[in-house]
Amino acid sequence: MSLQQRHVVLGAGPAGRTLARYLAADGNTVRIVSRNTVDLGPAVESLATDLMDPGQALAATEGATVLYHCVNVPYQHQVESMPRLAHSIVAAATRHGAQLVVLDTLYPYGERDGEAITESTPWAATSRKGCIRAELDRYYLERHMAGDVRVALGRSADFFGPEVLNSTLGGAFFPSALTGEPVLAFGDIALPHSYTFMPDVAAGLAILGGAADDAWGRVWHLPTVPAVSTEAVHALVAELLGRPIEATVLPEARPYGPFDAEFMAEYAEMFYQHRIPQNMVSEAFETRFEVSPTPLRQALAHTLDWYADQVRAG
Repeated sequence: MSLQQRHVVLGAGPAGRTLARYLAADGNTVRIVSRNTVDLGPAVESLATDLMDPGQALAATEGATVLYHCVNVPYQHQVESMPRLAHSIVAAATRHGAQLVVLDTLYPYGERDGEAITESTPWAATSRKGCIRAELDRYYLERHMAGDVRVALGRSADFFGPEVLNSTLGGAFFPSALTGEPVLAFGDIALPHSYTFMPDVAAGLAILGGAADDAWGRVWHLPTVPAVSTEAVHALVAELLGRPIEATVLPEARPYGPFDAEFMAEYAEMFYQHRIPQNMVSEAFETRFEVSPTPLRQALAHTLDWYADQVRAG
C-alpha cells in the first residue's frame, strides 16, 4: 500500500480498532471515525462524527483514499439505521473518489445448508436483519456496477479475539473459562460453527483495501478456519487451560447473563444460526491473496492471553 494513501476506518468497535491499528502498524496514514473519539496512539487520528449525517460523514472522510465501513449499531436499531449509514457512507466515498471496503456478515445467506457456505451460496435470508443486509449488499454492488464507487465486501463469521466482548464466543465465554465458572453457549453446540479471528478480519480488510482491480465489485469471505463444533472449541480451550469447562447452553433466545431481554428479543430471529451447521469457506480469498487464517489453537491461546490480562486488571 502506498504511504501517500489515507485510510479512513469508520466505526470504533473491535473490528474498527483492530483494523486501524493494523493499518497504522503497516506505515499507513490512518484516521478512525466514530461517535466518540478513541485513543489508539499517535499513529491514528481520531474524529468524533455522526456518520448517519451525510454532511458530517463527508467532512470526516475528507482526503480518504480508502474507506472501511466497520460501523455497527445495536440490534434493535439495525433495520432502521444500517440503510441510512450505507447511503451516507457511499455518498462520501463517491464524492471523494475513495474506494470502499465493507465489513459484512453471513446474514444474507439465511438458513442455507451450512456444510459449505461459499461466495456462490444463494442469498436466502428471511429474517428482517438478513433481508436488510442482503438489500444493502445489492445496493453496494449496484453502485459499483454503475461506476459511482469501487466496492469490495468482506464477509466474516462470528467474531472472536482480543477486544471482542459482545459475541457468542466473547465476554460470556472467555472470562468464565479463565475463572472456572460455567461458560455460556447457544443452540446445538455439537454442530459445526464458523468463528473468525478478529486479527484475520483486520488483515483481510486491509488486503482488500490495497487489492488490484479484479478484487473489486464482489463478495469475499475473510480468512476463517474450517468450522468445528462449538464443543470442540470448548475442548481446545479446556486443553489450553489444563482443566475441564462446564457449559450452560441456551436452547432458545432468552435473557441470560450479559444478554438482556431487549437484545434477546431482537436476536431471536437470528438464533437459527445455532441450530444448523454453519461452515463459512474462505478458500477463494486464501487462494487469490495467498494468505491463511490463524490456526484455531493459536488464535484461542492469543485470545485467552488477552482476556487473562483483563481479568487481572479487574
